[in-house]
Formats: sequence, C-alpha cells, structure tokens
Amino acid sequence: MSLARLRWRLHGAWMWPSFVLLTLVDGAVVHWLPLAGDSESAVSGWLVGVFFSLVAIVLISPALGWLLRRLRADMPKVVARDYAGTTVVLAVTACLLGVGLAHHSQVTSDTRALEDAVARAEAYIGDRAPAQFARNLSSANTYEIQPDRIYRTCVSNVQRTRDYCVVVKRNLPFGRSVFFAGSEPNWLLSEGTG
Repeated sequence: MSLARLRWRLHGAWMWPSFVLLTLVDGAVVHWLPLAGDSESAVSGWLVGVFFSLVAIVLISPALGWLLRRLRADMPKVVARDYAGTTVVLAVTACLLGVGLAHHSQVTSDTRALEDAVARAEAYIGDRAPAQFARNLSSANTYEIQPDRIYRTCVSNVQRTRDYCVVVKRNLPFGRSVFFAGSEPNWLLSEGTG
C-alpha cells in the first residue's frame, strides 16, 4: 500500500466510529427530547438512531461519495464513501435533535396544561367533595379526554371503594371550569376509549 493511500485511509476511516458514537448520542437525544409523545426510552432512541443512520448510509452516502469524488478526483472511492457516510450519520443526529427541539415546546405545553387541570380539580375536590374524598387527594388520578382542553380527575375514598370524579374544561374561566362527573373510575372510562 502506498504512503498516499495509507494517508487517505487514516483520514477516511471515521464512518463506523462516528456511527457508534452518534447512535449513542441519538439515544440520549431522543430520550431527553422525544420525537413524539411525552417520553421515550434511551434504548428506543438508540434504535431509531441506528435505523435512520443505516438507511442514510445505504441510500444517501453512495451518491454523496460520488459527488465528493467529482469535486476531488484525487480522493479514493472508499475514502469518499467513508466521508459521505460520516456526514450522513452526523446529519441524522442533527435531524433528530432538530425534531426533538421542535416537539419539546409541545411536550412542555402539554405538561403545563395537565398541571393546571390537576390543580383546578384538586381545588374543587378539596373545597366541595365529601371529607372522605377530600382527605385522600394524594390518590388523585387524571385522564386526558381532549388533549390540552378537557381532563377528568378522580379521587378514591380512604377505603378505595368509591371515587369522586370531576371534569376540568381548561378553556372556561377558573370558577366555572370544574364540575362533578360521577363516581365511575378513570380506569373504567379509559377501557371504553382504548
């Protein structure tokens, strides 16, 4: 092997080390900034990164390597393909980060809406529910009926034999946004919508 080819080989052997490192970064990115929903495991994020990186390496890096060789004819084909592969793996990580950051504001908004609905429900239950329910506010569970707008919160009595439930409509003023909604537990209600 010539010295020039060895130099190219040392400069161009970055695709697979980059792949390993950046797919681990992808796992962390998708875990902390989920692409959809409110949360994602690091393993799922890593699998998403591996999938998209491999697809990009197979589908995009050959064309990108060919284009790079057109710009630099002295570059060996294997090195151009390696540079292209490293670039597309980095681009996948950048895309996952961009989508996660774009979706993060929605996750934050959903969390604030849920916290507001729970605060309204607990205030209503603490003020108006029978004492056996009001004393047990720590057992409250909330079901999202319509995202960001309508929630149902239930509190069990101390014996856990009955529930006191309210519906919160966040689009109404605070004083009129909560009303009694029976004693059917949320788990039973959610079975009918699943």
